[in-house]
Amino acid sequence: MSDTNSKLTLPDHLSGNPRSPHFVAECFEHHIGIRLNGKERTDVEEYCISEGWVKIPSPKAKDRYGNPMLITLKGEVEAFYK
Repeated sequence: MSDTNSKLTLPDHLSGNPRSPHFVAECFEHHIGIRLNGKERTDVEEYCISEGWVKIPSPKAKDRYGNPMLITLKGEVEAFYK
């Protein structure tokens, strides 16, 4: 039970990109799960619970730096620690 107390509460807006202003390294010390419309997603790069969206990488499209373009999916977002 002490493991639950050591975890931070997940923020409303979180990004997995270290260059983003919404990146919180302490949150990634534990595994994070994301549900979009009741279905668990494992490919989420960024989410916002209050606005109801997640961003996932495109399988083919790349930006000018070679990073995958992000696709926005909307719906009911739930973030939790696994």
